[in-house]
Order: sequence, then structure tokens, then C-alpha cells
Amino acid sequence: MTANLIVDIDGTLIDSNYQHVIAWQRAFLEHDVQAEAWTLHRYIGKGGDQLVESAAGPEVESSHGDSIRKAESGFFQELIEEVRPFDGASSFLRECAREGAEIILASSAKAEEVDHYLDLLDVDGIISGHTSSADVDTTKPSPDLIEAALSKVDSRDALMIGDSIWDIEAASRARLRSLAVLTGGFSKKELEAAGALEVQPHLKDLQQL
Repeated sequence: MTANLIVDIDGTLIDSNYQHVIAWQRAFLEHDVQAEAWTLHRYIGKGGDQLVESAAGPEVESSHGDSIRKAESGFFQELIEEVRPFDGASSFLRECAREGAEIILASSAKAEEVDHYLDLLDVDGIISGHTSSADVDTTKPSPDLIEAALSKVDSRDALMIGDSIWDIEAASRARLRSLAVLTGGFSKKELEAAGALEVQPHLKDLQQL
């Protein structure tokens, strides 16, 4: 068992990626920006600080970025009660802790969203800490969020687990090995190409811990 596990939340532990797609689409449309759902999905896993420009270009980011992010937050709050942990997510974390792993949940979600997810996962006393977008200036695929998670443990001997190519890229930039799951909607080929050592359908299927 790897000493430290850095585990993504949205799309990895919590089934929320598609609610985020809907919230972002509504936020863009509120600002008369056409954003197709399939395109937005490609950027879920990036933080909101980078998603607007990625999905709609620098001019939209410059003129409406902060307003779109604020609108997305409001629309997502209307949907957040629909999201649930993936089957077996909490038991996976508990089993890893029993085997000696120190677990940090690394999320670029807003602090209030992370708090809600922690309540859903019921992992009080199981994890050693967590991050949110408030902890860094630049979110994934920048390595800053991974570095913030690593700062909460004593060693850089860690393994990242995520669901998006942005998770895997951030881990690579932080020089961490990574594993991936398919629950975020990215393909096995995409995740392997990004650098994941192993890709499985669900957390419970991962073997290389």
C-alpha cells in the first residue's frame, strides 16, 4: 500500500460531473454564449479559473469570466442535492485507511461544495485532510492543487487517483504516479495517453495500490 493517496473528488468519489456540465451550460447561456454540453464535458476536471477560457475563448473570459463562474456556482447549487457518492467510494477510502494509507482529498471545487461532499462520504476520521479551490491560485491541470495536498502529509511518496485527463496531467506535473477510473466519462485510451499507470471502471477495481 502506497503511504499517501491523493484522491480527486468530483467524478472520482462523487457522481457530479454531469451536473457540472448542466450548470456551466446554463451559466454560459445566461451570458448569450453558446456552449455545447459535449464540449464542456471535455473540460470538467479543470477548475473554473481555466474552464471559461478553454470552453469559450479569451474574449469571453476577459469580458464575462467572473460573472459566468458566479452564475455556474448558483446553478450548481440548484443541482447539488442530486449528486451522490459512487457506489463503494466511502468503503474504498476506509479500506485504504485500514491498510495504512494516509488520504488527502484533492478537489478544485469550492469550499462549501467540498464540505457537502465530505458529509456525503462520511469519512470523518478517515482522511488526513482535503483541499478546495481556495487553497490555490491556479487549479488543475496546474500541479498547484496536488502540491497543496502533498503539503498536508510528511512525504512525497504518494499516488494520485482521478477520473479526468486534467487530474492525470496535474499529477504528472507534480511528478506523482497516477491511477484513473472511468466514472468521469473520459475513455481508457485518453487516460492512459495522459499518463495513468492503470485505468479501471471503478475505484474498487484498482489493483496497483
